Amino acid sequence: MVVTSTTVQGITPRAPGAVATMSIFRSRQRSGTVDEQPSAPGIVDRVTHAHLELIPTPKAHLQFPELPEASTVSVTCSPAKDIQATLDMAAQLQDLGHTVIPHLAARMVEGPEQVATIAQWLNAHDVRDVFVIGGDAPDPHGPYLDAGALIEALLNSNANLANVGFGGYPEGHATIPLNKLADAVATKQQLLDTAGVGGWVSTQMCFDTKAVSKWIQHSRSQGLHLPIHLGIPGVIDTTKLLTMGAKLGIGASLRYLRKNRAVVSK
Repeated sequence: MVVTSTTVQGITPRAPGAVATMSIFRSRQRSGTVDEQPSAPGIVDRVTHAHLELIPTPKAHLQFPELPEASTVSVTCSPAKDIQATLDMAAQLQDLGHTVIPHLAARMVEGPEQVATIAQWLNAHDVRDVFVIGGDAPDPHGPYLDAGALIEALLNSNANLANVGFGGYPEGHATIPLNKLADAVATKQQLLDTAGVGGWVSTQMCFDTKAVSKWIQHSRSQGLHLPIHLGIPGVIDTTKLLTMGAKLGIGASLRYLRKNRAVVSK
């Protein structure tokens, strides 16, 4: 379930292939600094209550029994499928007693009518938290070119949203300049603040802790007050992890993994 079991004693991985996130920032009042290192019980609590992430693959249902009871599960949006596949799996997990957070890829949404359909689904299933990304589709299916555009459309819909998450990139993005990434974070946070909707930022998977810490401190200094969740890879074969990292474009972290396979596999 979580790689952090290698550093936090007593946590047993349960769901191979899942991805966990841990929130390490909880207070707007402390937005200018990085929180103190949490105590061991605090780490255990955060790992125990981590969000899990599943990809809607044909065999994903085989992982359902491995999920801890009443988990919070994010369901990703695969460019190989459509958003409905994400919503369908989210509904299945909800029926099993889990709290679900669907991922919505902006570039896969066809237009206002589909936004209305998504909002209707969210309300019908009483899902109030979503995670919005730009998406990897090379050609957008509609007018929403990035996460900010879709977040704005969702906020203007009748979706009864409580929280909207979006991505953060400690190592940058393969196709988006750093200055635009920073501007996008500020814009999305402002959209949520104006609408009175909560949110969080979830970091792209990164194995360079210094890069993550530097990004967090810089983001806080630039006014990011939303909670930050750390994206952590689940228990997975090292080769598959390297392949996944290549697809995600995690840069220096991927080079570190290639040079230190033995360390990662411990």
